[in-house]
Amino acid sequence: MTAKLPFHILTKPIGPICNLDCKYCFYLRKETLFPDHNKAADFRMNQQTLENYIQQYIAAEPAPEIPFAWQGGEPTLLGLEFFQRAVELQKRFCPPGKRISNAIQTNGTLLTPAWCRFLAENNFLVGISLDGPRELHDRYRVTRAGKPTFDQVWRGLQLLKEHKVEFNTLTVVHRELAYHPVEVYEFLREHGSGFMQFIPLVERIDAPTGHLTDGGPLHVLQTQPAVAPWSVEPLQFGKFLAEIFDHWIRRDVGRVYVQTFDVQLGIWAGYGSTLCLFGETCGRALAIEHTGDLYSCDHFVAPQYRLGNINQTPIETLVDSPAQQAFGADKQTSLPEYCRRCDVKFACNGECPKNRFINTPDGEPGLNYLCAGYKHFLHHIRPYMEVMSQLLKAGHAPSEIMGLLARNETATAGFTGKPPGRNAPCPCNSGRKYKQCCGSSKVQANGG
Repeated sequence: MTAKLPFHILTKPIGPICNLDCKYCFYLRKETLFPDHNKAADFRMNQQTLENYIQQYIAAEPAPEIPFAWQGGEPTLLGLEFFQRAVELQKRFCPPGKRISNAIQTNGTLLTPAWCRFLAENNFLVGISLDGPRELHDRYRVTRAGKPTFDQVWRGLQLLKEHKVEFNTLTVVHRELAYHPVEVYEFLREHGSGFMQFIPLVERIDAPTGHLTDGGPLHVLQTQPAVAPWSVEPLQFGKFLAEIFDHWIRRDVGRVYVQTFDVQLGIWAGYGSTLCLFGETCGRALAIEHTGDLYSCDHFVAPQYRLGNINQTPIETLVDSPAQQAFGADKQTSLPEYCRRCDVKFACNGECPKNRFINTPDGEPGLNYLCAGYKHFLHHIRPYMEVMSQLLKAGHAPSEIMGLLARNETATAGFTGKPPGRNAPCPCNSGRKYKQCCGSSKVQANGG
């Protein structure tokens, strides 16, 4: 029996156990959810749970591709044998007409030639955590002894390249890093990251206790919390994205993929969000712990968001349960009126509920902490997105905007999105007049 709609599960087969002690990592604190676990081996997903999970997930997923995403903690601590067994089970349970994909998120410090051969042979996509150049990376990403990790991660990255393993980079945008957008982008670009994810760091401190909180909407907290000192500043995060975008839009469209930019283009072009972050509702991106416990979301691994255990209740029942449906709908129904009136609400939708813990200017609770940053960024990219959307709808590649920018006299002062004259050559290099190409009435009627 399949679920009603496609869904995705972030797999935590080793729970929060990690060989590093990144100071900003919210997941390390999840060890407290398992008071009966006395040693690291207790956090290892057992063989029966692994088999049940793989069999159920494949059977329940209605889409033709079943995307397995392995994370932690640090999943490579499980050893190669665990993942070799996982691949064997995937092959056993995958029926004709469906296909399996695998992605693994790692800090890269434990990668070896043997690991990389396995990842390459089995077409794993590797997400490697890299917070830019050495000084910025080592600011918070340290060992349990407080030692820097850049050299270890760098060695792992070189091994991935050497074995031709497909990889992308995940960069946590902490307060200091947000002031170095171009430096970070150019570093990642220069060293082979063709796909980049920039994750804003937002960690909260509950006022009554002074302790870090693990996420959740405002109504689960007693008071409005402060943020940890390493959390990114809202407006600066927007400026960080905007400055990177200005470099990307002029030379790297179609060459370097930045997740936020790609998702936004899909939204502006009318295709909707492929990322739960910017979707109107959520609830189709869940998380499973090593015990088989299934939670509403990776950012809501807490007792009140535990849906059940797959060893007792099938995945498809939990995914479509009333509790999960209510969780997903709450993202939209809890949106403050201030957000509903926003001119870029369609592109943001209040972002992730975990960050909705400040008040609106008129005092309504539930505003996203990053609101000022997203407003700055979304208004900044508007003219570019409108033109790229127009190109898409006319059957052209969005990358053709780079030619338009190169020919636009205002490119160095900030692109305005103003099209050329109707009888001028189309800047997309089609060889036709603008009115017969990207400026045609058909394109305009489609919203370009």
